[in-house]
Amino acid sequence: MNNAITINIARFIILILLQVLVLNNINFLGYINPYIYILFIILYPIKNNRLLFIFLSFLLGLTVDLFLDSGGVHAAACVTIAYIRPVLLKFSFGTIYDYQTIKFSTTEFGQRLTYFSIIIFIHHLILFSLEIFNSSRIILILKKTLFSSIFTIILCLLITILFSRKNK
Repeated sequence: MNNAITINIARFIILILLQVLVLNNINFLGYINPYIYILFIILYPIKNNRLLFIFLSFLLGLTVDLFLDSGGVHAAACVTIAYIRPVLLKFSFGTIYDYQTIKFSTTEFGQRLTYFSIIIFIHHLILFSLEIFNSSRIILILKKTLFSSIFTIILCLLITILFSRKNK
C-alpha cells in the first residue's frame, strides 16, 4: 500500500514539474500545446477513494493554474474528467472495469487508445472552452482541442509504453 502511495505522489510531482517547466513552453503553430499532467488522472488506481481522487484532481489542476496564472480552467477540466472517469472506464474496458481488475499494462492497445483519447479530448474541450469563453470562436476552440489532443494522446501513450512494467 505504501508503495502505491509513493508512486502516486512521485507521479503527481514529476508530471506537474514536467508540465510547468518544459511543456508549457511548447506552443507549436499556436494550436498545439501538450498537457500530459492529466496522466495522473488517467493512471490513478481505480480501487482508491473516489472523493480523495476528485480532490487530488482539483489540486493537480489548481497547481497548474497557479503556475500558468490561468484562473482555474485547468482545475475545472481536471475535476470534470475525474468525475466522469468511471463512465469512461466502463465504456472503454467493459467487464474488466466491473470487476475492478484493470491494469493498463495488460489491457489491449485499442482499449487504452480509446480511453486515453476520450478523456484527453473531453479535458481539452473543457479547458479551451473555458479559456477562450467565446461562442463565436468555436472554430478556434475545436482546432486547439483537436490538435492539442492528438499531440497529448501520442505523448501520453509513448510515456505509458516506455515506463510500463512488463509482467513476464
